[in-house]
Amino acid sequence: MDEQQPQSHPLYATDRELVDQLLATETPAEAQLVDLGRLLMRYAGFPGAHDLQDDLAKTLRLWGLSREQLNSRCRAIWEAGYRPGVRADEQSVGSGFDTADQDSP
Repeated sequence: MDEQQPQSHPLYATDRELVDQLLATETPAEAQLVDLGRLLMRYAGFPGAHDLQDDLAKTLRLWGLSREQLNSRCRAIWEAGYRPGVRADEQSVGSGFDTADQDSP
């Protein structure tokens, strides 16, 4: 038997929900671009989850992007300081040490 049975990915259920959300998005935000990029990498060459792989490729087409364009945009997003789960206005500069409570001479 040379044919392999399709494998089930352990993150399929959560990834399926995310892919459905991405498919419903017309204009992707930074986080959605990054999600699409990481999911495409996760499932590249995976011997299963063909429906997810097809929907990821469909999302890329719906957004009018090639794989190279997506990778380029994701690189720029990460280089600009993007961190998952942190909104841009929450990223603080400095040590976070609050000097307002100190007595000043």
